[in-house]
Amino acid sequence: MQSHRLAFRAMGSPCELQLFGADPRETEAIGARARADVLRLEQTYSRYREDSLTSAINRAAAAAGTIEVDPETAALLDYAHTCYRESGGLFDITSGLLRRAWRFDSGRLPEPGEIAPLLARIGWDKVVWERPRLSFGVPGMEIDFGGIGKEYAADRAAALCADAGLHHGLVNLGGDIRVIGPQPDGAPWRVGLQDPLRPETLLGGVLLTGGAIASSGDYARCLVIDGKRYGHILDPRTGWPARGLAAVSVIAATCVVAGSLSTIAMLKGRDGIPWLGALGVPHLWVDVDGRQGGSGVFADLLEARRASFRAAAPARSAESD
Repeated sequence: MQSHRLAFRAMGSPCELQLFGADPRETEAIGARARADVLRLEQTYSRYREDSLTSAINRAAAAAGTIEVDPETAALLDYAHTCYRESGGLFDITSGLLRRAWRFDSGRLPEPGEIAPLLARIGWDKVVWERPRLSFGVPGMEIDFGGIGKEYAADRAAALCADAGLHHGLVNLGGDIRVIGPQPDGAPWRVGLQDPLRPETLLGGVLLTGGAIASSGDYARCLVIDGKRYGHILDPRTGWPARGLAAVSVIAATCVVAGSLSTIAMLKGRDGIPWLGALGVPHLWVDVDGRQGGSGVFADLLEARRASFRAAAPARSAESD
């Protein structure tokens, strides 16, 4: 069984498929189809493309209009509705408007008065969603599939490969990872986890033979002003960054579930820790003060780190005497 790697860029991220199959040509062809589907989803749901479905929806939203959508998009909207309901309104696909106030490459906070006008046009409760019709009640609204689109694409790519007969592989779309069975020798895949407060280092790695892992955090986009950290995950109720947690990782059966749970936990702040615990999903959290915790395989990872630190501590003490 031979390995086939396919690296490409999509959805603003580096992506990679690592697939194993008995027939190299067939495996390569399957990988090409999976990549093409990821690019199809990018073209469909990108807010940056004038010819995308998202842009068409947002033209209707700008005029407080109505638009009908296809079954795939309807399924995504159903899931977004569920996330909104289960998060108490924190996970809201209409909140992308806030990026107009928050420019994380500017080095400054929003000016007074920038956020309030945007909040008046945010809220999934202002939208009427009755399959297949999406209607907007307030002019100037938008939707953004960014919170679920890449994760859905990872799940789709993995499903396409598995349905084509591949039983060993890994889909990595910018850190959103879906595993297709173990490696050919039965070994698990090792997935590294970045430290959000020290991006050049890893917290460690977890082993997966199936399912998905996704992370939310302020790894790449945050402002630090007067010693205070402002991440890019924004609370749609206030328009300001969620506070308390720097990163959350979740393992679930699908990438779209893992990603939405990690994002909701970030939005809940420190209240997201007991919320994930009540759900019983394996998770890891790092707060803005550097404290860490987790459950399942993540708890094992953290205990192994603590054990290594304890083992190293006497040597460090001896050197300092």
